[in-house]
Amino acid sequence: MRTDRIVAHSEQERGQERPNDREVPGMSRTRRVLFGTTLVAYAAIVVAVLASTPLVSLDWQVMLFRPYKQWPQYHAFLDYFVVLGQRGPTAVMVAAWLGWRTWKQRSLRPLLILGTSLLLLNVTVGSVKYGLGRLGPHYATTIGSAELFRGGDIFPSGHTANAVVTWGVLAYLATTPLARRVGSVVSAMLAMGVGMTTIYLGTHWVSDVLSGWCAGLLVLLALPWFEPLVARAEEWLLGLLARLRPRAAVAPAGAPVGDPGALVPPRGASEDPDGAREPVPAAVVATAAAPATAPASTAVRPPSIVPLVPPVRGGAHHGARSYGQRYDRAAVTASGTNRRAHGERPVRQTPPPVQAARRGTPG
Repeated sequence: MRTDRIVAHSEQERGQERPNDREVPGMSRTRRVLFGTTLVAYAAIVVAVLASTPLVSLDWQVMLFRPYKQWPQYHAFLDYFVVLGQRGPTAVMVAAWLGWRTWKQRSLRPLLILGTSLLLLNVTVGSVKYGLGRLGPHYATTIGSAELFRGGDIFPSGHTANAVVTWGVLAYLATTPLARRVGSVVSAMLAMGVGMTTIYLGTHWVSDVLSGWCAGLLVLLALPWFEPLVARAEEWLLGLLARLRPRAAVAPAGAPVGDPGALVPPRGASEDPDGAREPVPAAVVATAAAPATAPASTAVRPPSIVPLVPPVRGGAHHGARSYGQRYDRAAVTASGTNRRAHGERPVRQTPPPVQAARRGTPG
């Protein structure tokens, strides 16, 4: 994923962005009342299990009924359906969708909200699981007992709570009121189906599922309180990405790096601090004007001078062009004479007309 599309917020993109894309659900009075009611229900279920009330008797009645034996034709399908409550597969699916939302909205908030909700779920549900240590129906030893403090980790139901939180986050992050209402209904149905499936399979007590629904709903309802922390974390991460981007910049492909023999064009008047071009040494001009067929030993090129004129055309695919009917002037050597070294003059196929007339041959 390109970080520049997240860090660089242009004014045009801000203008085209829908206002409700960044709508943050607040802690309204209705949400506070629902949070308090759910918290009381959660505490009541925990107390009912600790006190071995009729709720524990209901757990045993459903367990001894063995729903998976009453309706075995649904067992294969529900074995796959319950995966929608497992934390690993659901977290990967929801994170993939929210990752696309992060790129689309140029905001890290969707992924940060998912991470915050899963962290809250692990802390709250995990602490109660290992604190009470309840055994599951398949490992129960005493009929009528709550099976608490025996090293188990079944209460509250992690599958149920995870289904409430993971699918509920999609409804929480919905961009329109209609999408939020539809997402809430769909996520509630999924969470209810996962919880009932665990009862059918005999992996959880009824009280486990009830407490799992309450635990997951508490996490969803508490998310608006963590919005300021998410906003600060997003600002810090975007600032960190902005600082790391220049260090990770790569030179353009094909650009010469550290080539001492690269051609340097002459500086123009606008680049020259004195407003004039720098003089080009005569030896450099003579070297550049020498024929391409001249041997390298005849070209005088001071080692400290870099040629400032374009090179003679020619390359790996096109050799240096030679003109048989034209004369080139002799190269000026470092001593200032026009003497040519032996073998410097190119071989001509036909003598020039002037020399032919002097020799007495017809032109």
